[in-house]
Amino acid sequence: GAGRPVLEDITLDIRPGETVAILGATGAGKTSLCSLIPRFYDATAGEIRIDGRDIRDYPLDVLRRKIAFVLQKSELFSGSIADNIRWGNPEADDEAVRAAAQIAQADDFISGFQDGYQTIIGEKGASLSGGQKQRVSIARAILKKPEILLFDDSTSALDLGTEARLQEALRQNLQHTTVIMVAQRVASVMHADRIVVLEGGRIAACGRHEELLRTSAVYQDIYHSQLGKEAVAHA
Repeated sequence: GAGRPVLEDITLDIRPGETVAILGATGAGKTSLCSLIPRFYDATAGEIRIDGRDIRDYPLDVLRRKIAFVLQKSELFSGSIADNIRWGNPEADDEAVRAAAQIAQADDFISGFQDGYQTIIGEKGASLSGGQKQRVSIARAILKKPEILLFDDSTSALDLGTEARLQEALRQNLQHTTVIMVAQRVASVMHADRIVVLEGGRIAACGRHEELLRTSAVYQDIYHSQLGKEAVAHA
């Protein structure tokens, strides 16, 4: 047999426009859960519905048009920064590209380059830092204007100040987009509408940050191990 399923007993109802964070240690099943939504895999049991319709009933291209997926390791190609962002929507004009980059907190560093958005980046974005690559990938996903935006640990290279500004910009500009954010850092998920804590492929807890701090031992452990004494001071 193939061993036990990576995910079991997952029941989750995500409302349109909601930001849901999925928090858990490496191996908790976070990426697997995300990968089911665009059907990189199919669930062996149960179903996933978007707008009340089983995702297996959508043609694959229609389903994937609704979704933008930002991976931890950004897939960039050689070409200009603008071309890389425009991959999300080849029809987009310069203004739309820049607006997406502003939300993604990428506009400042891009504008700082001598050639700005026309700066050529090498194969796999070699000339950019990890955090810059992540922000270009996020800009590309935003430009696609998806109904569902999946972040798979894709803010891990950002410092917390940049990440906080990114999240604020997403809240301001993408009210109608459903955001599912997978992360290992509590600081990345604290402001989500709901936080799902995965442990060993099951949902250990689900709720808002304040609620989980009161009620979930698993969440308290992660919180204190990451934010420590400083966290207690802020709590």
